[in-house]
Amino acid sequence: MRLNSKNNFFENEEWVDQKNIFWSSPAERLDVFAKQRLRLVGGFLQSFFEPQHDSFLWKIPLRYTFLVLLIILILLSGCSAAKGNQAISGDFNRIVSTAPSNTEIIVDLKQAHRLVAIDKHSANVFGIPDDLPLLDFFFPDLEVIINLQPDLILASGHNPTGSGEDPFRLLREIGIPVVYISMSKSINDIYKDITLIAQLLQAGLEGEALIASMKEQISQIAAQTTADGENMQTVYFEISAAPQMMSFGKDSFINDMISVIGAQNIFENENWLVTPGAETIINRNPDVILTNVNYIEDPINEIKSRPGFTHINAVKNNRVYLIDNDSSSRPSSRVVLALRQMSEAVSSRN
Repeated sequence: MRLNSKNNFFENEEWVDQKNIFWSSPAERLDVFAKQRLRLVGGFLQSFFEPQHDSFLWKIPLRYTFLVLLIILILLSGCSAAKGNQAISGDFNRIVSTAPSNTEIIVDLKQAHRLVAIDKHSANVFGIPDDLPLLDFFFPDLEVIINLQPDLILASGHNPTGSGEDPFRLLREIGIPVVYISMSKSINDIYKDITLIAQLLQAGLEGEALIASMKEQISQIAAQTTADGENMQTVYFEISAAPQMMSFGKDSFINDMISVIGAQNIFENENWLVTPGAETIINRNPDVILTNVNYIEDPINEIKSRPGFTHINAVKNNRVYLIDNDSSSRPSSRVVLALRQMSEAVSSRN
């Protein structure tokens, strides 16, 4: 079942400077959590390039492998730098955004006119200026970036390489400020991201308005869902299809969104990125299955047709739903759209 909802986006709270890190000198190092995630990426990549390993990536059809790798790399945007909190300030009017979530926040703060380039995955962000250069920030061309004469690079944790190397080190050394936004673990973290970016762009009033609007909408969504009854429904949220199913556990904004709509994530006690087997999903028997997979033709019927899944309540009761991919995978002010669709799915009774 496909859910439709109006594209209402808009959100914030007090910013904690531990959440996001300013990179402005060569003295940074990756924190322990970031290193763990980078090792995870390295393991996935190693298993892909070495077929003698019994790797799930090697079992995925070739046409899907790159997409799964892309999901992994983008979702690992929690890799951030750790250093003494060295803030930067100034008039930033030529901004390069290296991640769609950052681009969406800049647009929703009404500051899109300051963008001089964006990452290629931001090309579909509603509200960006026409003809902005689209850059590949997995392999950034520093000469192209320098020629754009940016006064700020707003980066995300998926930009460092698998070795932990900062691809923007040379840019920082010649004086171009780089700010890394770490992966949000909750909706409150998204509020903090908006506050931070608004502060950098001297758009405090716009940031407050964005957060206030988002909070109001989320409160309305939460009230509509929890009013349906006392029985909490269980949810499986899939971000990668078979043969390698993936979901999120605790310390993820998806888990927080499931809680907001009054439901329970079947993997709420698992750490962050979860790669469950089919038997585990069947045994946990979710009442609702949500998927944001958009790289196969019919993700809903693919789920329903898996061996053994006909025993799951969500499949038996036809409660498998497609959720907008962008708004459920980008921690920005636009998660409201996905949250509304998730609420409608949990509230519906077929």
